[in-house]
Order: sequence, then C-alpha cells, then structure tokens
Amino acid sequence: MCGITGYYAFRANAATNLTKITQSTDKLFLRGPDTGNVYTHNNVALGHRRLSIIDTSTGASQPMTDVSGRYTIVFNGEIFNYQSLSDKYLQEIWQRIGGAKTTSDTEVLLYLLIKYGEACIEWLAGFFAFSFYDAENGRMILARDRFGKKPLVYHATEEHLAFASEMKALLEWNIPKAINYTALHQYLQLNYIPQPHSILQGVAKLPQGHYMICDGTGIQAIKPYYQIDIKKDEYNQYDYDTAQQELIKHMDASVQERMIADVPLGAFLSGGIDSSVIVALASRHTNKLNTFSIGYKDNPFFDETKYAKLVADKYQTNHTVFSLTTDNFLEHLYSVLDYLDEPFADSSAIPEYILCYHTRKHVTVALSGDGGDEVFAGYNKHAAEWKIRQQSVLNTLVKTGAPIWKLLPRSRNNKITNLFRQLHRFAEGANLSEKDRYWRWASFNTPQQAYALLTDAARAQVNETLSAKHREDILQHFKTGDYNEVLLTDMNLVLLSDMLVKVDMMSMANSLEVRSPFLDYKVVNFAFSLPVEYKVDGSMKKKIVQDAFRTMLPAEIYNRPKHGFEIPLLDWFRKELWGLINDDLLNQRFVEEQGIFNPQAVERLKKKLHSNNPEDSHATIWALIVFQYWWKKYFN
Repeated sequence: MCGITGYYAFRANAATNLTKITQSTDKLFLRGPDTGNVYTHNNVALGHRRLSIIDTSTGASQPMTDVSGRYTIVFNGEIFNYQSLSDKYLQEIWQRIGGAKTTSDTEVLLYLLIKYGEACIEWLAGFFAFSFYDAENGRMILARDRFGKKPLVYHATEEHLAFASEMKALLEWNIPKAINYTALHQYLQLNYIPQPHSILQGVAKLPQGHYMICDGTGIQAIKPYYQIDIKKDEYNQYDYDTAQQELIKHMDASVQERMIADVPLGAFLSGGIDSSVIVALASRHTNKLNTFSIGYKDNPFFDETKYAKLVADKYQTNHTVFSLTTDNFLEHLYSVLDYLDEPFADSSAIPEYILCYHTRKHVTVALSGDGGDEVFAGYNKHAAEWKIRQQSVLNTLVKTGAPIWKLLPRSRNNKITNLFRQLHRFAEGANLSEKDRYWRWASFNTPQQAYALLTDAARAQVNETLSAKHREDILQHFKTGDYNEVLLTDMNLVLLSDMLVKVDMMSMANSLEVRSPFLDYKVVNFAFSLPVEYKVDGSMKKKIVQDAFRTMLPAEIYNRPKHGFEIPLLDWFRKELWGLINDDLLNQRFVEEQGIFNPQAVERLKKKLHSNNPEDSHATIWALIVFQYWWKKYFN
C-alpha cells in the first residue's frame, strides 16, 4: 500500500513542472512512510511513497525499473494472486534474466506489463492504481482496480498529464484551482462527490475498472477492462442451500488470499454480520487473530462492542476495544478535516479515522467487512425498496400516513425519532419512480434544497444539463426492474464514491492498509448471479450471508437494529461544536463575504438544528462545515 504521483509533459513549455516531483511525492508521506523515491526521464517524472507490506526489503522499493532500464512502474495496492501469475506467465522471463530480484508483487506486475501490456490487467486479483512507463517509445499505461478501492486523480490538458493518489499531491503540479459548482451541487445532495468528477474544474478520477493509454502526444484512450454484469441467465444455477455453500467457499478463499503479508495483520470487528464473517473465516487460517473494535462510552445507543466481544470470545481472538468518550472523538476531528483534500461529509469518517489510528499501533494490515452491504443488500433502504415493490396493505398505510410522519420529530439520534424518520422517507419514496426513489434515498437533500443553499451567483455556475447527465449516468442501470439493478447502482455510487473513499483516506492518514474480502471480484461476480430472493425478503436483509454463516456466529448478533458507523453529530453540534459552527465556519458575516452559500438558508438550517424536529439538518451542516474548512485551506 503506497502513494503514487507523476507528470507527463506533452509540450516543451510544460517540462518545467517536472521539478515538482519531489514536492508532490512528499505530500503522500502518510500513505507510504517507509521509503520515498522518484524517477525522471526526458519529459516524464514518477514518484512513489512506500508502506512496506510484501517483501519489505529495499530491493522491492519503487519506482521499480526492469533489468534493461527501459520499463518503470509506480504501483499502489496489492496483487493477491501474483505468485500464481508469476508461475503461469513469467517463467521464461525469470530464466532469461536469472530469476526475480525480489519476492514482491510489484516486480511480477512490472514484468507482466512488459510481456503482455494492458491485456494482463484483467488477470489481477486485488486492488491497485499504477503507472507503467516505456522509456523507449514514451508509452504510458495507467490503471485502476475493478471497484475503485485505490484512488487515481488526474488533470489533463494539451500540454500535460498530471496524476496522483491524492489531490494534495496533484496540486503540487501547478494545477489551477477553480471550484466545480456542478459537483458542489451534487455534493450538497449526497454529502460526497460522485466519481469520476471532483470539486475542482478539470480534475477527474480515472474510472474504476479502466485503464488509460498515453504517449508523448497526449492521452490516446481510456478503456474499460471490467464491469459488473447482472447474470440473469444464471439465477437458477444454484438452489439456495448450494448457493450458501458456494458463498462460503468464495469468501474463505478471498479471506485466505488477503492474509498474505510480511507485517502484522489483524481485523476490524464491529459486531455486525460482515466483520464477524471475516473474523470467523480468518480464524481458520491463523491462531490468535488480532481484532479491534471501537466503542462509544458516552452514548450507548451507538455502542455495539458487546456484540463484537461475543464473536471475539467465540474465536478466542486477541481482542482490543477502544472505548472512547466524546472528548476522544472531538480531539481527532481536526485531523480528519486536515487530511481531506476535497469535501467529503460522511461523518462516519471520524470513527473510521480513530479506529485506524488506534489499530495502526498494533498492526500494519487490517481486514474489514466493507462491501458486504452493497453487494448483498444489507442497508435499511434495501429492505424498504423490496417492501415497496410488494404492493402490500402495509405499504398503503405508510403512504397514507405521509402527512402525519411529516409533522412528527425526525432524527437518527434515538429509536423513536429514527422510526419516524424512516416512515417519512418510505412514504416520500413510495410514489416516485425507481430511479427517482433511488436518488432520493441516496440523498440528504433534494436538488431544489441543494440549490436553495447556494447564492444566486453560485447557482448560476451550476451546469444543469451536465448535472442531469451525471445523474442519468449514475442511474443508467435501472432498465428492467430487476432488483440487482439497485445493488449495481450502489456499487457504482455509494461504494465507489463514499465507502471506499472514506476507508482509503482514513486508513492512509494513519499508514494502515485495509483489505476487503467481500470485494474480491469472484465474490462480486457470484453475488450478481443470484436472484433477489437470496439476498433480501420481508424479514431479512443480506439473507444469504446471514444464513450461510449462521452456524459460525453467535445467535445474539442476528436480528438487531443496524446503526452503521454513526456518531452523535446532533448532540455535538448543539453543544461542544456550536462555537465552530456559529462563530467560525458558518458565521453569518463570513458566509456573506464568501459568497457561495445563501446566508439566510444557512441561518434557517442552524435554527432547525436546535428545534424539536431537526431531521437531517446536522448532516447538511456537517457537509457545509467540511466544505468551509476545505475552502479556507485551499482558497482563503
């Protein structure tokens, strides 16, 4: 796990930027604190920061160049099947050059690319972003893993291509900074920016499952090498019992593959089904697995450590609980805000950061349950979508009660107000089309509410045509009414632009590698060959996962409310963080002078925060706070 950066000057006047390679590389220090090196050749510069995981020797450092000196790679990630790929495809090369010089996956990838070019990318099992450069003909290949677990941002003009693992490193290449107001408008709806777009004009993310080819004249192509397919013709391939056994087999192989490391390894354990499955399977392949949980000492409603302990006890893991007070959370708040280099307002990034911060004191690699909800329908919205499609009497009753739910107090902070919130959301979505309902349930604010948060001047800079196209691109898989279209859209929106961004940024801020067995492409391909009734029904979400592993897990972790990785933002904003909101980042005078957000709308939002019916006002205020902090850092 590492950080990469690079620059390709297509015009002579752009070559002066090549001198920025060291500064750009240094910005990625936390992604790779072990070593850092750079490579330059004519009009190309490549930089790499290394977090040593497999073959920790200096010989496996990067940029890595082959024995001929012609080919060089910078690579971020892990290729879990590198040994089998080496055995199958590279024996002739190893014989010719006297054997591999390292035991690293980087060297295997380097020589696969030398021999097979971009054709080999689809053979890779793992997560990655890399740049491979041929100094003889100037051809460069950049690629990103199938699901976008590893980031790759870039800025391209007729004069140059600049790329990096993070925006902060990209900006060192003298990239112009101008706000993308169309992306800001979508950010105010979703609380994150849907990829491949970014908050800055001209900056994009290489799409997941794609590679880019460029040479000295510019970018020649951006092409897909993988996409998730809904395999309807395979829905009847397995009966339910057989499908459970297949899932166990795929997941066990995925977990075992992800335990390859030359450094200490552990696993996150939240007490939910997904992380518990990972721990149960990992315990088959090691003694005394290290497991880590985070608890909320001051807020029992959000605390789930007792369920994690049940799993830890069952598998006799070396379990550590980080039980934290409100003060512990708040002291890390600015560390989170400082590391973000574009607005990202999923507030669970805070506990994710703290979990990674404490876990890194014990291990360098952690397994996690990320991806299970998106792949196998684990969210409350998935159960709600299933229910809406059933046309039941209960649906009608909830829809009829819409005027009542609208009047009742709604928030996520306790059981009753959360129920009212869910009833209101259900009724709100029930009369919408599948596409519109999906977008509404993915959002905190409607497009109209997001516009209302902007000044007239900022609103005028939103490209409504482009925004509508972005939305349609995201929702393109809603075609036939098949339920798997919902999950496929989640993979391409929620997983890609929210969950994976959160885990990558917060783990890398702490120099911790996180591996996600549910996101092995063989597991995902299998999941999309299963019909909806294997995943969700009227009584159960993530049905096949729960049933397949039922005998391996404590009964107590089943059939309980799902909180996710939530934090009590509403309480903090009303008390400890009110000064940050009212006197600083959302101070009325500052908002007026800045000219981006509508001061009256912001004041109404602050007032709603303290009302008896706060709804999701705290989530929107958090989105504004994150943006303001970022704006002050980069523009003020």
